[in-house]
Amino acid sequence: MTTTTPAIAAPAVGQPLAPTTIVRRDLRPDDVLIDVAFAGICHSDIHQVKEDWGTAIFPMVPGHEIAGVVAAVGSGVTKYQVGDRVGVGCMVDSCGECEYCVAGTEQFCVKGNVQTYNGVGFDGENTYGGYSRSIVVKDAFVCRIPEGIGLDVAAPLLCAGITTYSPLRQWNVGPGKKVAVIGFGGLGHMGVKLAAAMGAEVTVLSQSLKKQEDGLKLGAKDYYAISDEATFDTLRGRFDVILNTVSAKLPVDAYLSLLRVGGAMVNVGAPGEPLEYNVFSLLGGNRKLAGSMIGGIAETQEMLDFCAEHGIGAEIETITADQVNTAYERVENSDVRYRFVIDASTIGA
Repeated sequence: MTTTTPAIAAPAVGQPLAPTTIVRRDLRPDDVLIDVAFAGICHSDIHQVKEDWGTAIFPMVPGHEIAGVVAAVGSGVTKYQVGDRVGVGCMVDSCGECEYCVAGTEQFCVKGNVQTYNGVGFDGENTYGGYSRSIVVKDAFVCRIPEGIGLDVAAPLLCAGITTYSPLRQWNVGPGKKVAVIGFGGLGHMGVKLAAAMGAEVTVLSQSLKKQEDGLKLGAKDYYAISDEATFDTLRGRFDVILNTVSAKLPVDAYLSLLRVGGAMVNVGAPGEPLEYNVFSLLGGNRKLAGSMIGGIAETQEMLDFCAEHGIGAEIETITADQVNTAYERVENSDVRYRFVIDASTIGA
């Protein structure tokens, strides 16, 4: 039978989020019903609610950083059972047949992966995210959260964690590599933790030094203010990989100059306007300018296992359901260290 569950929704573009109820579908044979424990607030939630990235579907229940406990399983599910600790990230379905799905990179599904919220499933139904008490998800898109991670600090790993883990793995970050992380927010602090755990020497490039103490505590060896013009001269030609986590227009050529020959600058932030660069900034040092978008389900599970092994979780501030709109304002003002997480037990309470 269908499940009616309390949720938090944006009723229309730009309007404050408010309590509501939504209906989750009947359990199909390959479905998992999850009691949501915590849901992280990602900056992309705010972009979607404001329609910064194009026309959106309203009412919208955001949330793609979901951690909880299995409440029921479909008749064909063997991987999970009631009581298991699980997580759901940015997508909840894909075609399963194209070359990318077969390769375990469902995020690049030729038919388009089904987004956890503000999406339309292959059944034609709109998707609603994790700002709710429960969610129904196809078992192939559910990940197991190891016992070594609290559900609260695990929730942001389902987006912020995999978004930074995937490019670090792709560009072979490890011992002997020097990595710079641009920005020290929700994504940046995870990039620092993960790169340091992989054995790299990590430097933070932030607008100011106000978070320097945190950066060094979380694994960075150095911390520089990009507002200081001397920074770019001091660090010229130093890094193997630069991970850009900010959603702002940057002087790309200046950052490319910080790469060693053959180095790569990988973008995971999504600025609202195009980045510009001079091609000679790449040619002169055989440098690469790349992008990365989350990871597949297998890689997401790998990331969760890695975090459990190394004792890594997000740095969070837990809030109640009635604090979500204030939290949105604070995220836009960069006033969070470093991820808001909603206690789902307060939704509809």
